[in-house]
Amino acid sequence: MRILALDVGDVRIGLAISDALGITANPLDTYVRAKNDEEYDAKTLAKLAEDKSVQRIVLGLPLNMDGTEGDRVVKTRAFAELLSKYTAIPLDYQDERLTTVTAEHVLIEQGMRREKRKTVIDRVAATIILRCYLDRVCR
Repeated sequence: MRILALDVGDVRIGLAISDALGITANPLDTYVRAKNDEEYDAKTLAKLAEDKSVQRIVLGLPLNMDGTEGDRVVKTRAFAELLSKYTAIPLDYQDERLTTVTAEHVLIEQGMRREKRKTVIDRVAATIILRCYLDRVCR
């Protein structure tokens, strides 16, 4: 089962995709959001998912450290609701606490310069979200 993971932010959405067997998690791209047009973003990502033969979309759920839901979770759930209007692909969530921090550490350990990290961190975070999802669901 091919799965697409989204790390939803206000400006960018990191994208990662699994292989057809749902075993590996691979960075795909960083989608730069349209200004003030979430419907366009949702339509674009729904089409991408369909073009890639995705059978499930997983969105990172940015819970607070104590497990409660804050403003970011509300925005992510609202975007998921909008996305579901443009695709019949099932949606799921994965706890994404500290994924961006982990992604930053991985990129620093690889010696990546700050300017380059900014361009890839969202897709690396999406890859971590997807890897966690695959580990949780496919065990």
